Amino acid sequence: MHRLSTFARSALVALAVAVPAAAALPALAAPPAQQRTQVPGFYRMALGAFEVTAVYDGYVDLDPKILTGIAANDIQGLIARMFQESTPGVQTAVNAFLVHTGQNLVLVDTGAAGVFGPTLGGIGANIRAAGYDPAQVDTVLLTHLHGDHAGGLLAMDGKPLFPNATVLAAKEEAAFWLDEAVAAKMPADAQPFFKIARDSVAAYQAAGRFKAFAAGDEPVPGIRTVAAFGHTPGHTGYLISSGGKSLLAWGDIVHNHAVQFARPEVVIEFDVNKEQALATRRRIFDDAARDKLWVAGAHLPFPGIGHVRAEGGVYAWVPVEYGPLRKDR
Repeated sequence: MHRLSTFARSALVALAVAVPAAAALPALAAPPAQQRTQVPGFYRMALGAFEVTAVYDGYVDLDPKILTGIAANDIQGLIARMFQESTPGVQTAVNAFLVHTGQNLVLVDTGAAGVFGPTLGGIGANIRAAGYDPAQVDTVLLTHLHGDHAGGLLAMDGKPLFPNATVLAAKEEAAFWLDEAVAAKMPADAQPFFKIARDSVAAYQAAGRFKAFAAGDEPVPGIRTVAAFGHTPGHTGYLISSGGKSLLAWGDIVHNHAVQFARPEVVIEFDVNKEQALATRRRIFDDAARDKLWVAGAHLPFPGIGHVRAEGGVYAWVPVEYGPLRKDR
């Protein structure tokens, strides 16, 4: 490093003495008020010739106690390891996915609207922020009929949010949640969830716009149904494929990324068949890791898109990296 000359050092000292620091800076006005709003909740990526847009409905705080299968302190340790807060609950995203195939505008799941409180209900606004109108959606594919996936079929005023869409769910799912005789046999505290499902689809049924499919069907060209039963009787994923690229929208395979990738045996209270849900999760994880699939999860941190990496019997979540819309993905 070159040393300053004696002249240069003297000049710098003289300048510092001549211009005190306080006098060099003009007085500033108070800063503007903080902007306490977040950016619109959408994230877009290309999948071959398709465009996939993750749409944020909001979040719920889930009590870690509803996760079981390993010791409670191990669950808390995994949550803390990922720097998640567990009080008042673990913040859990509710995501949906808008797929423009070039021929169809398809929405996978709809969020909750007003079904589960004020932290949810952003689907309509975020679809509009992403450049579309809910009335332009021609197909809604439901992974299952829980309220945080089907409740957003209705706007806050109770009218259909997607008036021109046909709504589809697995036949096993419809037979379970939409049958009042099945609901009547359930415990009293479970019956409201059946009513939410029936109310969510009623207007679409009345208009002849609700249909049930069998596992393996292709309701829209380029989108194939994938049976993922367990969380609910007809829980279904959607394998979206274009140009040699594939993305599996898997619904509720994972409810907490900090816990269930590291310990896939952890189940959640809402699983209708816990053993089947666990087996399905392991199968889906294996398939996604082996085939290097893009995956999209309803309850993964927004935008909920990424990959599953196998790590010797356990797994890791690798989220998508933010970037421009590239046509080679």
